[in-house]
Amino acid sequence: MENNRRVVVTGIGVVTSVGIGKDAFWDAIINGRSGITEITSIDTSAYKCHRGGEVKNFNPEDFIPKRRIKFLGRCSQLAIAASSLALADAQLPRKATIGKEMGVLIGTTTGERPLEELVSAWAKGGLKDIDRAKVLQAAVNNISANVGIEFKAMGQNYLIPTACAAGNYAIGYGFDLIRSGELNFALTGGADAFSTVAFTGFQRIYAMSPDVVRPFDKNRKGMMQGEGAGVLLLESYDSAVKRKVKIYAEILGYGLYCDAYHATAPDPKGITRVMEKALKEAGLTYKDVDYISAHGTGTGPNDKAECEAIRNVFKERYKEVMVSSIKSMLGHPMGAASAIEAAVCCLAVKENIVPPTINYETPDPECDIDCVPNKARKATVRIALNNGFAFGGNNACVVFKKYKG
Repeated sequence: MENNRRVVVTGIGVVTSVGIGKDAFWDAIINGRSGITEITSIDTSAYKCHRGGEVKNFNPEDFIPKRRIKFLGRCSQLAIAASSLALADAQLPRKATIGKEMGVLIGTTTGERPLEELVSAWAKGGLKDIDRAKVLQAAVNNISANVGIEFKAMGQNYLIPTACAAGNYAIGYGFDLIRSGELNFALTGGADAFSTVAFTGFQRIYAMSPDVVRPFDKNRKGMMQGEGAGVLLLESYDSAVKRKVKIYAEILGYGLYCDAYHATAPDPKGITRVMEKALKEAGLTYKDVDYISAHGTGTGPNDKAECEAIRNVFKERYKEVMVSSIKSMLGHPMGAASAIEAAVCCLAVKENIVPPTINYETPDPECDIDCVPNKARKATVRIALNNGFAFGGNNACVVFKKYKG
């Protein structure tokens, strides 16, 4: 089998709190519009925080046959919608017969909400209160399986549960499968819907901001939960050229590093290591990178650790490299986060625009990077690095390059 085929991105699908579809999403992001609103899909009355990046105007019937919707949890619905948008963007019709040439790799943090609902129902009333329809929806692997079924993708199908770095893990694995010749197409990314369990967990560890997300700001107060899905259609370069479709970016490589010694707290050494691995895999050095799409949660320890790692990797250039966090607009969409941020990298290298970090007011000496404060910036972006970090010490970075033929 081949092991050095070029891999490109030919389709982008996003479902987010600031917009559904690539164009609406990108317009909101580069104009610094926030998608943070009052949450309606879960009960937040017991908590201090009642806001988050909720997808408000999502109608699954726009993407999924009505007869199938009742069998799908919201996370699967979001993943199918983003996949549908990515395929349409890449000019692959739903009825295209690709079969074993296309795989599906989707990351998630919390999986489907029906699992929470089943446990709650069982605890309250026992087996008699178990909704059989929800049993079919609850299995975590259903998310990627449902995408594969919907689009008749018969290649490798994997659900990757590496929490908030899961989207990058999925993209990296899809890159490997296409580079090796096992696939010609891969729907890769992540999806998560609002989860009461996750929302409660972040409240209990005091990680949630009560008002807005301020990544890298001295007065940052924490993250906010979000939801959504991001899917990139990866394709072999030869296939894309043959089909004469637009190419957003080329993927040069990725890095993974599991820092098991720091599974519950960010560690600058682990973040440093994963960025260095990604650049080495891509055949680049720290001098080549123009833009970093940061993990940038807005929590004190995470932002500080990421900035320290950027200083470690980029040395004398660390203030030259543009760094921004779209979580300032979306909140944290969990397993979808790095996948949506990968879409930002593709659009940044394609359009030569870097999105801002909004809500930035007070510089922090420990986060003295160029965080592109509050306003998008026109700049040549040849190489973009996408950072994704997660509980469990799971760190993943993907390198995107401007496509030049």
